[in-house]
Formats: sequence, C-alpha cells, structure tokens
Amino acid sequence: MSRLDALLNATNQLIEDLSGIDFAEPVTHVYQPLEYARCSHEAYLKRFGDSKKQVVFLGMNPGPFGMAQTGVPFGEIPAVRDWLGICEPVDKPDKEHPKRPVVGFDCTRSEVSGRRLWGLFSERFKKPEAFFKKHFIANYCPLVFMEETGRNRTPDKLAKEERAAVYAACDTHLRALVEALEPEWVIGVGDFALKRAQDVLDDGEATYSFGKVLHPSPASPAANRGWSEQAQAQMIAMGIWK
Repeated sequence: MSRLDALLNATNQLIEDLSGIDFAEPVTHVYQPLEYARCSHEAYLKRFGDSKKQVVFLGMNPGPFGMAQTGVPFGEIPAVRDWLGICEPVDKPDKEHPKRPVVGFDCTRSEVSGRRLWGLFSERFKKPEAFFKKHFIANYCPLVFMEETGRNRTPDKLAKEERAAVYAACDTHLRALVEALEPEWVIGVGDFALKRAQDVLDDGEATYSFGKVLHPSPASPAANRGWSEQAQAQMIAMGIWK
C-alpha cells in the first residue's frame, strides 16, 4: 500500500470512528471538515503527503477560520489558496452554528495561528515543495467543538466519556499517520499535542523523537512576542533546522 493510500484509509477510518460519538451541552455544534471540506483535505494529502517525512508537526484541532473553512490543518485561507495552491469547493456542516458559518474560501476572517505557522514556513522555505520534502502538518483531532455562544471548546475540555471516545479514534489515526510517514521527529505545536503524541506513540520502541514548538495562538502572550523567531529557535535548538 502506498503512503497516500494509507493516509486516505486512515482518514476514512477516523471519520467513521468519530461519527458515532454524541456530545452533550455545553457542546451544541460539532463540525467535521474531513467530510464537508473533503475535496480540499484530499488535495492536501495527495499533493504533499505521499512521501516519507523527517518531521511531522501535530496541532490540536481546527480553528473556526482555518481548517474549519478549508479542510487543511492550520488552514489560513491566503496560505492554503495562494501558497499551497489549494482552493476546492467546500460544503456545509450538517448543523451550522449561526455565529460560525462555513463559507469555505470566501471566508474573510483570519486564522492567526495559521497565518503565523504557514507564514514562517513560506518565509523560510519559499516554495511549498521545499517545505513538504521533509515536513508535514496534521491535527490530532479534526473536529471543531462549539458552545451555544460560538465559543470554541477544546478536546481536553470535553466531558470525560466524550473525551475518551474522541481520543480513542484520534489515537488510532495518529498511529496510522506516523506509520505511513515514518518521521524522525514528531513535534507538538503546543503542550497538548506534544502530550498526546507522547502518550500515544512513546511505547519504548519508537524510532522517532519528540519535541515542541510554542503554539502560535494569539491567546498566548508568549506567542505575541515574536512567535516566528521563538519557533525557529526551538527547531534549531532541537537540531532539526540549522
């Protein structure tokens, strides 16, 4: 089986495993961009996922103006459309939150985390092919959880049984992802992603190392003080970049 087929099969399995989970208040809306933005996500996998990687960057879950709109991890629209060259039709989620409409590539809101992350990579590597020759970006969880107010609810804040079910599905997908891409490094974008990666993958026999870069969220005061410079310094300190 090719790497691409393995990634596509893992995506299908993840969708199936997550589809049967019910969520109770305060979660009122759940978006699954792997379904309604499947064309964009598949384009991302087909264009950039069919090769062995040195580094897999792992995020937490989609933001409302990034992957929730584009189907691409940290999917800031200008970065996905103009740098990655992906601009596919996007449908609607089954139950749309009135305060968080999905309009795909017509969305005018900026996903700051994605703008910072992809901005660093585009500045450093110039062309996406140069970046993806050794790197890949994925999210641990593909679902967007929202409360009645439109506020995001992160996976770690779900009710215990909901969290266990989500983690089980996402753990299986993460194992399949790294098996397909065979990275030397799994880098958590933030503390949550690093901990999940270590809990899931660090079985004492792993052939890869773990690391972390500061999450680029504007909610982080540290990230608002030169995130790009800090992230580059962390990669250099780990010996991954020069």
